[in-house]
Amino acid sequence: MTTPSQQPEIRIAQTGDYREGYANSVQIRVSVWDFLLFFGTMTQTSPETIQISNFQGIYLSPQQAKALWNILGQNVAQYENTFGEIKLDAQATGHMSIQ
Repeated sequence: MTTPSQQPEIRIAQTGDYREGYANSVQIRVSVWDFLLFFGTMTQTSPETIQISNFQGIYLSPQQAKALWNILGQNVAQYENTFGEIKLDAQATGHMSIQ
């Protein structure tokens, strides 16, 4: 008789350098090997200038990037079902020139 394989127990722990931060800016760079996400804060320093200060860069394999995309999509849909549609500013969906 064969027994179904058991799922391993998952234990999550924070490392000594773990920190949380608020990001209102994410930039993405893509190569054939990985995705690089830069998280930062964006502030408008003058009518003509927006300052982006990145504080964390995270590399993801293409497989992890797609898994993140899937789970993030599920969570956004759940959020919108609970709280209503998230409206995006027209500028938020466009491209910005970054110097």
